[in-house]
Amino acid sequence: MNRKEIGEKIEKLRKERNMSQYQLAMEAGLSTSYIPDLEKGLKCPTVETLDSICYALNVTLCDFFSEHVKDGFEDRLARLTEKQRRLLNDFLCSL
Repeated sequence: MNRKEIGEKIEKLRKERNMSQYQLAMEAGLSTSYIPDLEKGLKCPTVETLDSICYALNVTLCDFFSEHVKDGFEDRLARLTEKQRRLLNDFLCSL
């Protein structure tokens, strides 16, 4: 994977999680100008930096480099409140 592909993957995952570049930078402990440069392929992260980004995106480094990254569905389910889970369950049972 080259730096352009890494940047595209970061951008894709970030957008799937409805995160701004600013939010990702803050959660990964990076400067706010670094994420746009990464996504444009102007910079290439170190393994440590990419690990921080992956942690902020809630994916492992292994998942990042695999062909199919989980779409975050499981993560979204885990963040539901008990009431939201019951409503979702009731909805799914009604189908």
